[in-house]
Amino acid sequence: MSLLFDPGSRQAAAPLYEALEEFKEARIVPFDVPGHKRGRGNPELTAFLGQKCMDVDVNSMKCLDNLCHPVSVIKEAEELAAEAFGAAHAYFMVGGTTSSVQAMVLTACKPGDEIILPRNVHRSVLNAVMLCGAVPVYVNPETDKDLGICLGMCREAVAAAIQAHPAAVAVLVNNPTYYGICSDLRSIVQLAHQKGMLVLADEAHGTHFYFDKNLPLSAMAAGADMAAVSMHKSGGSLTQSSLLLSGPGVSEGYVRQIINLTQTTSGSYLLMSSLDLSRRNLALHGDEIFEKVRNLAQYGRDEINNIGGYYAYGRELRNGDSVYDFDETKLLVNTLPVGLAGIEVYDLLRDEYDIQTEFGDLGNILAYISVGDRVRDVERLVGALAEIRRRFGRPGANLMKSEYIEPIVVCGPQKAFYGAKVSLPLKEALGKVCTEYVMCYPPGIPILAPGELVTQEIIDYILYAKAKGCSMTGPEDLDIERLNVLKE
Repeated sequence: MSLLFDPGSRQAAAPLYEALEEFKEARIVPFDVPGHKRGRGNPELTAFLGQKCMDVDVNSMKCLDNLCHPVSVIKEAEELAAEAFGAAHAYFMVGGTTSSVQAMVLTACKPGDEIILPRNVHRSVLNAVMLCGAVPVYVNPETDKDLGICLGMCREAVAAAIQAHPAAVAVLVNNPTYYGICSDLRSIVQLAHQKGMLVLADEAHGTHFYFDKNLPLSAMAAGADMAAVSMHKSGGSLTQSSLLLSGPGVSEGYVRQIINLTQTTSGSYLLMSSLDLSRRNLALHGDEIFEKVRNLAQYGRDEINNIGGYYAYGRELRNGDSVYDFDETKLLVNTLPVGLAGIEVYDLLRDEYDIQTEFGDLGNILAYISVGDRVRDVERLVGALAEIRRRFGRPGANLMKSEYIEPIVVCGPQKAFYGAKVSLPLKEALGKVCTEYVMCYPPGIPILAPGELVTQEIIDYILYAKAKGCSMTGPEDLDIERLNVLKE
């Protein structure tokens, strides 16, 4: 399902952007914050960002509404976003989709509530669980052992989790995963709603699903109750701008209260206006935009697969369950057959060929394709990959695959994170309960989360990922030579 709007519809309006344009013409003398006073107080920053940018980096005022309690132009812009995405309500978020995910989880869960979720979630989900004191019930995803990636949630696994935990308040689903994998969201919604549970969708990588009928089903179309949507990824808005969507069964006022627990009271009008303009662009032109993106990604897949060795995968992975659908805009390449880890190819593309891909893990790279890309850009990537295979490839190399390691959960993340702890050398942490995260970022899926047992397999993974050059984050010790574990 896609939502298409005529240029003559009200989706052609951009109320917040239009209000900012009127504000600029008014030539109001600023005796409020921000202190740069339309850029005059910081010439160097103004030269860097431009006068037009500084003119609209303004404070909340009556004519421009207030993000914490919108009643005029922000409210109108949010209503247009809700219509464009097929939601009952939409909320402008300026803390990234991390803030959207946290608001979603905090809306659904109270201390002690159980929430069913896949373990291969972004750290923002587990952070929200930790903040509100909810108890995660993990559905372990299947894995593709050849590609070394997590797949989606199987229907039977979700049904079993719901049956075993009937008091759970919500089910959270990735739609899609960072690797483009989609679960059978409509069926999961039906299973959850039969037991009175909310369905929350992390759609950080699914903005485009709302505007192209040839892409997987969006959360709102599937009947989900809430969705966190990264407009700044495939939607074209500025980095850190996001949308939170909700259905008719969720209280608009309560969601706003939850958002205001953590979101800034000084919402950036640069970010909000970018949401307004990007929503208008997608509502009016999203079908043609994402048709172009799909075609460009498919061209890249075909050309990379013609190189030999690499495997750029797509919808052929679909199996009707754990890979119910696949996001064709994702240009993912498995590098293991050429004898190189994904992170090695990622580094070579940047350092040797001036090409920046989205991420490299132990077995794959992701080239993020958007409307801003050109055929010649994709051809440059293809040529670089061919040369990397010729210059650096070592088929038959003994490489670890980034397979999912099923966690051994000893206690809840909140209890572990705030518990008494001790710092130990990494190898001496074996058999202890971790109190912090360890992950490669991106994609930001923890290999260890607070409350989980440190095993030899996990230690080996961390050491291997560090040796290959993965960007490891999470622990208090930035070098990840030590781990914080529960004090015995």
